[in-house]
Amino acid sequence: MMSPRGPAATPQYLPSDTAGNAITTVTAETFEKAVLEGPGAAMVEFMSYGCSHCRVFEPIYEEAAAGLAHQVRCFRVNVASEKALADKYRITGTPSIVMFSHSREVGRLEGPAPSLGSFMASVQQSFGL
Repeated sequence: MMSPRGPAATPQYLPSDTAGNAITTVTAETFEKAVLEGPGAAMVEFMSYGCSHCRVFEPIYEEAAAGLAHQVRCFRVNVASEKALADKYRITGTPSIVMFSHSREVGRLEGPAPSLGSFMASVQQSFGL
């Protein structure tokens, strides 16, 4: 739809708040302490706010994070503002999920999961839940 001033602007994508406090956004400065030094299992979504695949995947990640809140700590990294962190973890596309246990990578999923069920099965298998 055209407005008198040109094409209509696309609203900026922001993750919803349906996951409550189940997902914490981390940066290069907070990643090691929050993710690697924190207790138990951790799952990190490397994403981009401009990524259409990330928008499709976001409700799945948020629902999974809420459901796993007592077993897995869930985090989010915006690769657009954290390029060095994305490079360090060899992120080549978004969304990418990297799973850690005892500071060690135990699993990785690249691209959006087709459903909550398939995503949860992959996460549970990676963590041995």
